[in-house]
Amino acid sequence: MGEFIGTPAAAAYSSSALFSGKPVPVIARFSLAGGNPDVPDAARNARGLALEFRLPNSNRQHMTMLNSPVFIGSQPAVFNDLIIASKPDPKTGKPDPQVLKAFFDSHPETMASVDFAKTHNPPANYYSAAFYSIHTFKFIDAKKVTHLIKWRFVPVGGEKALSEQELKSAPHDFLEANLIAQTKKAPAKWDMIVYLGQPGDPETNPTIAWPETRQHFTAGTLSITQAMPQKGAECEKINFDPLVMADGIAPTDDPILLFRSPAYAISFGKRLSGQ
Repeated sequence: MGEFIGTPAAAAYSSSALFSGKPVPVIARFSLAGGNPDVPDAARNARGLALEFRLPNSNRQHMTMLNSPVFIGSQPAVFNDLIIASKPDPKTGKPDPQVLKAFFDSHPETMASVDFAKTHNPPANYYSAAFYSIHTFKFIDAKKVTHLIKWRFVPVGGEKALSEQELKSAPHDFLEANLIAQTKKAPAKWDMIVYLGQPGDPETNPTIAWPETRQHFTAGTLSITQAMPQKGAECEKINFDPLVMADGIAPTDDPILLFRSPAYAISFGKRLSGQ
């Protein structure tokens, strides 16, 4: 749990109440990618941050992010093919390396995500990770002018990755405990940095990152002041559907973004039923 305070710079591009400059209550959920609850916290997979901003008049704004600037595929079918290729072999309990190689060889668009994972060790803690929107969104200002944007949440204390030794020796479960311990000492904080698109920047392909040279500004600061295990927490009751948006922010026609909404609904239903 925490709050977000937006900046006047963001209010110039979006009429959302998120950027009013007043504190907005936030419910957050941190996660490891994948559906295996027993995966070790030092695994080389993605970390997620989902946010529900509780705006005035019962309005809601959701943001769902990963600690990678790009996604593995530009179409839902590519992600589905990866799930199939990653299915463990009954004989070994692990995915067949040849099947995975064949998948990646036939899907070159996945390499940006693969290369990022290879060259960036997982973050040392949730609060030392940067989280990316991945998708392009639209900010709509008070004059109804649309601005294509991407955002990222950058930890105020700086990013820190696990060392090679820490990858080998880290406890099986440490991310949740460390976040809880941190928030008991001081809030965990991230600055929301918004990047403005230029003509020609891809807006419907999340496998392609925009250049770092794009104009950007600080849109606000997120403070997580209290953390707890997910079981029984406020976040457990929320389906963090990324298409839940208030006035001033809108989706693009990115096929992956649009597919996430029904996929999240199914996942949320299974999670509530214990499946």
